[in-house]
Amino acid sequence: MLLFLKIAQDPEMGEVVSEEKTLSVMDLILNGGTGSVVIISVLFVLLFVACYIYFERLFAIKAASKIDKNFMNQIRDHVTSGKLEAAKILCAQTDSPVARLTEKGVSRIGKPLDDINTAIENAGTLEVYKLEKNVSILATVAGAAPMIGFLGTVIGMILAFHEMASSGGQAEMGSLASGIYTAMTTTVAGLIVGIIAYIGYNHLVNRTDKVVHKMEANAVEFLDLLNEPL
Repeated sequence: MLLFLKIAQDPEMGEVVSEEKTLSVMDLILNGGTGSVVIISVLFVLLFVACYIYFERLFAIKAASKIDKNFMNQIRDHVTSGKLEAAKILCAQTDSPVARLTEKGVSRIGKPLDDINTAIENAGTLEVYKLEKNVSILATVAGAAPMIGFLGTVIGMILAFHEMASSGGQAEMGSLASGIYTAMTTTVAGLIVGIIAYIGYNHLVNRTDKVVHKMEANAVEFLDLLNEPL
């Protein structure tokens, strides 16, 4: 809800009277004309897509980051005891990228260490791809939303100058204000959507990096386990 202060002069008393006028967000959108409604509708769809991807990925990354602190200790016990099947079962029962990487390594035990390392790296690449699924769309929305808003700005200014040209420079202020109004509302809407998508994208990238770091740390710990003397 926006609040405007309108100043008027009372013709009878000769006094200046101030009037408060409120403008809802819906009025702000609808009063901008057809161009403003269309562009803001597109921006609203982009905002919905950005929010959906953000929360869907946030929950997925949060679930991927959870793992039992004793997981690697249990894997160490099974491997050193030669219970490889028990280690595979434990990995299969643990739904996390770290467990899937470890399972890939356990299944390669007996082969050269380079082959095991390569298998873990390939599995890690696939896990990172799963974590980053659709996150690039947020980056696209962050860049596209302000541009769409600026498109509305250009359209609004074109309408304003077209009105001036059509009236021979004698256009009414109300007609000019309508075009400028469209320009300003779409710019604000585009920037708001872009900022939200940009912040969401960077937050997801940061959370993903933490999971990748955990995956790398556990992969190194597993390879060190294979290098330990029996």
